[in-house]
Amino acid sequence: PLQISPFWVAELTRGLRGATVVDALDTLYIMELEEEFQEAKKWVEKSFDLNVNGEASLFEVNIRYIGGLLAAYYLTGEEVFKSKALELGEKLLPAFNTPTGIPRGVINLGSGMSWSWGWASAGSSILAEFGTLHLEFLHLSELSGNPVFAEKVMNIRKVLNRVEKPQGLYPNFLSPVTGNWVQHHVSIGGLGDSFYEYLIKSWLMSDKKDSEAKKMYDDALEAIEKHLVKKSAGGLTYIAEWRGGILDHKMGHLACFSGGMIALGAEHAGQERKQHYMDLATEITNTCHESYARSDTKLGPEAFRFDAGTEAMATRLSERYYILRPEVVESYMYMWRLTHDPKYRQWGWEVVKALEKHCRVEAGFSGIRDVYTTTPTHDNMQQSFFLAETLKYLYLLFCEDDVLSLDDWVFNTEAHPLPVNHTNFKASVQ
Repeated sequence: PLQISPFWVAELTRGLRGATVVDALDTLYIMELEEEFQEAKKWVEKSFDLNVNGEASLFEVNIRYIGGLLAAYYLTGEEVFKSKALELGEKLLPAFNTPTGIPRGVINLGSGMSWSWGWASAGSSILAEFGTLHLEFLHLSELSGNPVFAEKVMNIRKVLNRVEKPQGLYPNFLSPVTGNWVQHHVSIGGLGDSFYEYLIKSWLMSDKKDSEAKKMYDDALEAIEKHLVKKSAGGLTYIAEWRGGILDHKMGHLACFSGGMIALGAEHAGQERKQHYMDLATEITNTCHESYARSDTKLGPEAFRFDAGTEAMATRLSERYYILRPEVVESYMYMWRLTHDPKYRQWGWEVVKALEKHCRVEAGFSGIRDVYTTTPTHDNMQQSFFLAETLKYLYLLFCEDDVLSLDDWVFNTEAHPLPVNHTNFKASVQ
């Protein structure tokens, strides 16, 4: 998931409580931690209050809370998860009341007032935020019988199809008032990341019927490959960031999900494209592994650079932290499932050992402030995505392929599994 700073998490859902509980529901269930799951379910039933008067990030509430509740419902059939997801979905709808229908980023869950992030360029909405609603909102319509959720996200897609793309690329900031790009910043890391992921996943979740999503994904990936994919002097393939045509040769940890995404998309490309994209996915995943292997803790930094002789390492102090992020092990999990090359399990096990050694603290796990020192300082925070994603992807990496098979499930960007809409989907849900 996109994130601006590690200290921002408490802010993103100031109104709602229990992000860790809701984000961890499906992980507990999949790991067969039955007692803990029952305890969490009881908390959702008795204490999870949605009638709060506080502000929240539309994107974070969607991926963590709605995604977590939907997955828990689909895995267990327990009505409480469905009804909470639908109730929360309703509370997000006022954010879409803009001239274009592109939602604003922040909403007061009590009053329904919404506004744009103060730091976002000129009151704009963020590609990775409004572009990462599609999977969950289709399921909200499916489960409620109310088309409004699906209509909201189909309209977002219509706006994106209509707007001119510089060199075929999608900038990170769009005005919800005019429907035009506000700046020509392009990133596969934070601010852009999960928009691309949701294109290929929308197609997969539709049982490969949503051909518009597939075309948008194919076109976007082609533009990314043409303009942003680079190879370092030392032979590492990376995805640079683009600022109005000028490349910034850095890759964020968040962008490391892209190896897994490209591999997932490659499965369904024509034969020679398939090999090409599998090779690209393998190379990017290898680069992200190098960012871990080249640090003293064997955990990767928030961002790493490819300039002035430095490769796959953070050069500034402000980018040396690791906040328990999942994107690298997410790619290992996809690469393992799609190639069964044992190195991905080996790399995953290195992460398990490093987490145990450097991040485990008395009450759980904590992020660290500098991956390049073996006596790291802890940031004293266990992000909810650590339980939702990092541990789930590591667990699945060592499971049989039929545990949450990629043929039947699509993971939202918080690793919450949503069922593929096979033809008998409605019947099986009912």
